[in-house]
Amino acid sequence: MPARNTPKKASRKSLGLLERLAAGPVICAEGYLFEFERRGYLQAGAYVPEVVLEHPQLVEGLHRDFVHAGSDVVEAFTYYAHRAKLRMVGREKDLAKINRAALTIAKKVARSTGTLLAGDICNTSIYATDDAQSHKQARRIFDEQIGWAVDAGVDFIVGETYSFAGEALLAVEAIKRAGKPAVITLSVPREGRMREGWTAAETCRRLQDAGADVVGMNCARGPATTLPLLREIRAAVTCHVAALPVPYRTTPAEPTFQSLTDRSGASGPDGRPFPTALDPFLCNRYEIGEFGKEALALGARYLGVCCGAGPHHVRSLAEALGRRPAASRYSPDMSKHILFGNDKRLRQDYLEYARRNYRSPAASG
Repeated sequence: MPARNTPKKASRKSLGLLERLAAGPVICAEGYLFEFERRGYLQAGAYVPEVVLEHPQLVEGLHRDFVHAGSDVVEAFTYYAHRAKLRMVGREKDLAKINRAALTIAKKVARSTGTLLAGDICNTSIYATDDAQSHKQARRIFDEQIGWAVDAGVDFIVGETYSFAGEALLAVEAIKRAGKPAVITLSVPREGRMREGWTAAETCRRLQDAGADVVGMNCARGPATTLPLLREIRAAVTCHVAALPVPYRTTPAEPTFQSLTDRSGASGPDGRPFPTALDPFLCNRYEIGEFGKEALALGARYLGVCCGAGPHHVRSLAEALGRRPAASRYSPDMSKHILFGNDKRLRQDYLEYARRNYRSPAASG
């Protein structure tokens, strides 16, 4: 099947991240880890993006699918492509290779579509608050990945999924030393505070003071448990705010997708839904659209969806913000459905059968 040529977004091509945010919302699709795990090209657990080296055409394809669905940003798939994670799977020798490959793939898509190119650094998995050696190791990890991102000519750098405020501060310092705009997003643990005990709002205020251009939240929390903290963050900072939840139905009692429990007893082999038995909790596309409208109303302009997201979620988000991306050509139109349509060319006996047997809750009420 020939590759799809995604139309260029010419009208905004020359604008940088901050100029685009000043003009309105910017959509950034994330969720690459879970999507490739579902497709059978990435292993849950270590979650190292080996697919970048083993199946680069698939990575390019997913980037293009997200742009087709409405993403304004192509984020290089370098999440967990850092030294500590690669060492875990015996591929530390591929460190430079995987980062450069991911950036090359992302750059190809971004430059051909007029979207922004983002580098990506993340939680290091080795940071501890009182361990000075881990701070040194984290700085090295950040500097390595940022160096490759700068060499690739990224427009800005995302530092994401931090549960330690101190680690997030190291990330923003490293990005600003490199002279790039910094988007820093927090993964707020179940307790509602960072691992040091700081609130999300306090952490974001400190990140802003350290030079972050955009602060906010990503991962861990679904729409329902992201919005309350997002409101506090917006009140605490003057910079732009980011909101990229996971598309799962988290609750106040189980506010993160790691903490969700399945009362049906159909959890994964280790007794918890996270990470590979979360399907019953997945938000539909319309819930993500509603989240986008609520987050924008709160003042968040850097919007997206994280682990678990698919292009249909991104399209729904874009449409909820009043856009019509290329994928909207194929947005649902039930008027011609054999059971639920209203086109006069449909068989009326089919429609009557559906009215008798599949009445909607609205019709039943």
